[in-house]
Amino acid sequence: MKYLFIYLIIINIITFIVYAWDKRKAKKGAWRTPESTLLLLAAVGGSVGALLAMYMLRHKTNHKKFFLGVPAILITQLAIAAYFLLFS
Repeated sequence: MKYLFIYLIIINIITFIVYAWDKRKAKKGAWRTPESTLLLLAAVGGSVGALLAMYMLRHKTNHKKFFLGVPAILITQLAIAAYFLLFS
């Protein structure tokens, strides 16, 4: 359980940084991180970091894929975690 917690902290920090980097690149009109990569980072455990970055940096909040998808990923992850905590 300790390693899972460490993993989640690291993946959320990485996700936040990647979203912030993409926002910076968007402002400069430079090469961008693919949306699929941003969503994948959320799906592999970085959904909290993605959600924080979206609303703190106002990044991707107007894209349906993100303003519906990232919270849906987080809810799914919380439901899975609750299931394992309650039934393991």
